[in-house]
Amino acid sequence: MNTLKTFDNKFLSRKIKLLSGVDEAGRGPIAGPVVAAAVIFNKKTFHKEINDSKQIPEKKREELFDWIIKNCLCYGVGIIDHLEIEEINILQASLKAMKIAVSQLSKRPNLILIDGNKSFTSKIETKTIVKGDAKSFSIAAASIIAKVTRDKIMLEAHENFPMYSWNHNKGYATLEHRIAVKKFGASPFHRKSFLSRILNAENQEKLF
Repeated sequence: MNTLKTFDNKFLSRKIKLLSGVDEAGRGPIAGPVVAAAVIFNKKTFHKEINDSKQIPEKKREELFDWIIKNCLCYGVGIIDHLEIEEINILQASLKAMKIAVSQLSKRPNLILIDGNKSFTSKIETKTIVKGDAKSFSIAAASIIAKVTRDKIMLEAHENFPMYSWNHNKGYATLEHRIAVKKFGASPFHRKSFLSRILNAENQEKLF
């Protein structure tokens, strides 16, 4: 059994029989939603290749996504769109997406492990784990679900806005993406405040 699974199992006890890992994808991009996922496994289920989604190639992530969906006890997903991100800020949007993801679980966990150092309000006990996606099996699996789900959203959006190359950058502020925004302007899918901040930081002319 790998070290990530051992990390999770140390939290199990007579009172804590079900553990949920929670993570998000999409805090950094300048376009698209933030997506969070929550997942629960039984004590013995593990896969040696599950790790922080950022460390796994895209094709392998998709394979692991399918494995997770088939082998977990349950999972949930929360999505906050770019408009609400602008209204409540990216941190609050991320926490709200996580809370929604947990609410979608068909089983109630006894403990929630959250990637990072910020928690959402919950009647269920939560524990934040800094760099949890590299330490916890369930958080790593949640990171994969969140990342693959968000990537699919960005690929669909790319069909309507191919000039931004979201099929490659997934909404992140790559040089190619920033040049496209400067040339074509902002799409309805962009996070306007993120654009202004990034482009102004480069001493480029304002878009808005």
